[in-house]
Amino acid sequence: MNLFITEAINLEEAFLTGEEYNHCTRVLRYQTGDDIHITDGKGTLFTGRIKSISGKKCTIQILDGKQGLKHPYHLHVAIAPTKNISRFEWFLEKAVEIGVDEVTPLICEHSERKHIQAERALKIIRSAVKQSLHTHIPILHTQIKFMDFIDQPSDYTKIAAHYDENNIQLGKMLEPKASGYLIVIGPEGDFSEKEMVTFKSRNWQFANLGNYRLRTETAGIAVVQTVSSFHW
Repeated sequence: MNLFITEAINLEEAFLTGEEYNHCTRVLRYQTGDDIHITDGKGTLFTGRIKSISGKKCTIQILDGKQGLKHPYHLHVAIAPTKNISRFEWFLEKAVEIGVDEVTPLICEHSERKHIQAERALKIIRSAVKQSLHTHIPILHTQIKFMDFIDQPSDYTKIAAHYDENNIQLGKMLEPKASGYLIVIGPEGDFSEKEMVTFKSRNWQFANLGNYRLRTETAGIAVVQTVSSFHW
């Protein structure tokens, strides 16, 4: 099944333009009368039939709409982008496929990358949504400094991924009825002493992700997979 994303949709019609139009009509060569699947990115899966293809717009008649599959948890991962941007982009793609709801690129004291291309990152997220047949598009927040982020209010369980032999494994900290998780992953140089003190002063919990030292993007995937496996 091929899935298309459009925000231009109601209970009767949907419209594909731009890259979605090109993918539908020029790459996959859908034609008038063909049935296709669409999502609004907010959780609904629609079945539609192409009414017309004209100019640079594809008009679709909505035949059916239903709630798409949604994982039974809420996960917000704040992660310091890697020096090699392709590794961060790999994390984004795989995290979306497995199941993440929010991602915040974090600037820490030891961060080697302090800028990401948000537009490119959003394209990667949307592509991963389509590939994995999700109907919810995760939120990509604006990149933010650690100290500005850490004091933002959140009702979710707050956990910092930091290896220490005294820390509990993440999987043993998760709870079936938790409203959600906010999990922070530091840069390749780890959190600074000041950042560790800040976590402790705000009563954050600390978790191990295993018995080995992990790259930043690997730690991110370990977090997403651990939460997914626990709740599914």
